[in-house]
Amino acid sequence: MRGISAETLKGLRDSYTPGARVVLIEMNDPYTKLIPGDKGTVTSVDDIGTIHVKWDRGGSLGVVFGEDSCRKIEE
Repeated sequence: MRGISAETLKGLRDSYTPGARVVLIEMNDPYTKLIPGDKGTVTSVDDIGTIHVKWDRGGSLGVVFGEDSCRKIEE
């Protein structure tokens, strides 16, 4: 697993504030039912850069820094 720099972590926390809306681009988890295009609401960003999301389809699952990807959307 790759580490995250303090600068990158700050950037993630500044961009993905609680309540921000995101759309899933890719998730490297063979067991999730989430698919690219699913939307959700950010709840937090933890100390290793995982963006925790409450997904509109139900459930909460983090977008792992360096493994998965999402982007912020404006609604």
